[in-house]
Amino acid sequence: MRREEHAGKEPDVNATDEARRLAAVRRYAVPDDPGDGALDRVASLAARIFHAPIATVTIIDDEWVRCHAGHGISARLCQTRRAVSLCASALAHDGAFVIPDASADPRVSADPMVAGEPGVRFYAAAPITTPDGHRLGSVNVMDTRPRQAGVEELDALRDLAALVMGELESRLATSRIVAAERRQRADAERLARILQRTLLPPALPQVPGLHAAAAYHPVSADEVGGDFYDLFPLDGNRWGFFLGDVCGKGADAAVLTSLIRYTLRAAAVYDPDPCTVLANLDAVLQQEHAGGVTPPPYCTAIFGVLEPGPDGFTVTLAGGGHPPALIVRANGTVEPLHPDGGQLIGILRDPHFAQVSTRLNAGDALLLYTDGLTEARTASGSMLDQEGLAAYLASTAPAGADDLLATVHELITTLGKGVSDDTAVLALSIPVRSTTVASREPCAA
Repeated sequence: MRREEHAGKEPDVNATDEARRLAAVRRYAVPDDPGDGALDRVASLAARIFHAPIATVTIIDDEWVRCHAGHGISARLCQTRRAVSLCASALAHDGAFVIPDASADPRVSADPMVAGEPGVRFYAAAPITTPDGHRLGSVNVMDTRPRQAGVEELDALRDLAALVMGELESRLATSRIVAAERRQRADAERLARILQRTLLPPALPQVPGLHAAAAYHPVSADEVGGDFYDLFPLDGNRWGFFLGDVCGKGADAAVLTSLIRYTLRAAAVYDPDPCTVLANLDAVLQQEHAGGVTPPPYCTAIFGVLEPGPDGFTVTLAGGGHPPALIVRANGTVEPLHPDGGQLIGILRDPHFAQVSTRLNAGDALLLYTDGLTEARTASGSMLDQEGLAAYLASTAPAGADDLLATVHELITTLGKGVSDDTAVLALSIPVRSTTVASREPCAA
């Protein structure tokens, strides 16, 4: 069990370690202007998880605690000098840090947020820690009444801090790519491949009892596409996964893809219900549209949750305007798994999302794909479509995730120039043979 740390004497900070930490702060170079859409969503989620009025995301340099996102308070107003700040106290601790009553702690009672408005009493924080162990700042939750923090709340706060670090890592990678592009504009193909890799997970995690495999098939080597997928752990033994496609290509599509992947992961931390996750993503894209983004950002996507059980997994999927997933059963039959009524994400007023559940037993496999595959043209000039893909899989009888990916790769190769759009594929399979039963359920209004 991870350790919760309460206020006490701050450890001595080695001058060399602090110099390295400050170098890391400069390396990640978070813009000094407060207010960051992605980080604001983290602060909002933190406040909702704790049922607290205030939450912030802060980065600490040698003199100032700089607030880059705030919920319930202006980000500019909550920036303070490091010497008196609550957040500076949190910086000195490895784990989640809690002050039940800040007014009783002489080290932080001088913080303007404690001594004045809004009169902070309860404070909890989780450090934003780089892969090499440097704490850049923290995700913070505050209340105006003394209280304690629950174990699940603190676990969620640590997860949100890890999400912030992942976002900063992604931005750092993107900034390095942009710098490389300015230096070597002639090498567009190489740079596009590097950028594309930053939009997709470098490897899928190992899930006990499940085999997962994914592939991305670009049509053009020098153009960045907007197809995306991911597989990641949720609470307990559950796992989340998604696959989708954004509108457009190039730099704008890359930015939108990064926002969508980050939002899906963050929303799943708060509530992994598939319909709720897609609804939260829709709200984020609608907000981007309201901000005057042109053309309006939208995407199609499938989000699912895997829950282990005897000899397999229960899978619950929600879809938003995306082609149906296909199940390749242990007996070789292929059937669609399609939530009824899922609509495009981010562009429609009050869109409807629906979900469907099924049981994957030993020998079964689930295939998710983007429409670059089903919209490809066959030798006769007709569209492959979902029925054609299902028939091809039934005729080849692939066994397992790797075999599914190899079969799709062979199909794409056979279609040749009939494939006019990028294709992303995610396959999940259970290693032994058995049977499954599927059931549909409506989403709550």
